[in-house]
Amino acid sequence: MNVTVRQLAEWVRGEVLGDPELAITNARTLSEAEPGDITFVESERNLHAWHNSRASAAVVPASVPVNGRPVIRVADPLMAFADIVRHLRARPDETPRDISPGAHVHPTAKLAPGVSVGPLAVIGEGTELGENCTVHAGAIIGRFCKIGRDAIIYPHVVLYDDCVLGDRVILHAGAVIGADGFGYRTANGKHHKVPQLGWVELEDDVEIGANSTVDRGTFAPTRIGAGTKIDNLVMVGHNCQIGKHNLYCSQSGVAGSCVTGDYVVLAGQAGIADHVTIGDRAMVGAQAGVPADLPGDLHYLGTPAMPVKEMARVFASLRRLPELREELRQLKKRLDAAEGAG
Repeated sequence: MNVTVRQLAEWVRGEVLGDPELAITNARTLSEAEPGDITFVESERNLHAWHNSRASAAVVPASVPVNGRPVIRVADPLMAFADIVRHLRARPDETPRDISPGAHVHPTAKLAPGVSVGPLAVIGEGTELGENCTVHAGAIIGRFCKIGRDAIIYPHVVLYDDCVLGDRVILHAGAVIGADGFGYRTANGKHHKVPQLGWVELEDDVEIGANSTVDRGTFAPTRIGAGTKIDNLVMVGHNCQIGKHNLYCSQSGVAGSCVTGDYVVLAGQAGIADHVTIGDRAMVGAQAGVPADLPGDLHYLGTPAMPVKEMARVFASLRRLPELREELRQLKKRLDAAEGAG
């Protein structure tokens, strides 16, 4: 697609500085861009790469100076560039809005207008799908599930019975929603399974990454709040009550019966022990371990997790341990010598 810088600026509601009629044929990142491409500069940290880039134009924040090439100034260059990429690489929707003859849809299932079901997908007894849902090939949706409108269920997702999904929920390939929680009682030398009789509720605009899991509650729902985004390879245990607009990064894990507030962030490989409550807007850093409740509005690091300023002092002390050990050894040596002399 050939467009001008001016047209791109109209798409993203940006301000053009430089030649507005310059032709653009593609959009690429700073390191990949060629003449004829538009790129983006997220902040002043990228100025050196922008000056060395072969791109013909860029989407930039207001703080980036003009360097002779056309720029489009916007409030959020990354999101504006993503919009430009979508326009330039637009392709027709390849998903047929119909039910594949290779799918198995139970006669009692209710499918609203516009639902698409791919080959080898299964829709169970009594399940309801809202308008314009897309169920890709090989996905399995159990019995008596309820799914809102515009949901996307990618290949090989498994929804166990009774799951409830809001509008615009996205489940990526291999996600498993509603498997039994890890609940056992030990008696007479054996582990006896506690029946997992609850379900899972994913509120509107939840997105769950590939091969992530959310276990069903024991008697009531495990709930994921509206707008929460969960990365690939994340585990959420049974009975958890996850707040709205949380962000959970890859390989983080939340044990059973945890409660998180709104806008909580778990970085990669963070681990939360069972029955922990985390307050609104808390940020738990990468590989942190959380054994007890954390107040909101703080950034935590380490195991056990503590506020970042406290953990910075701990890290500083750890780096000095070899030196402190040697000082202690020398001090002990002098004390032993003094006692011997006395």
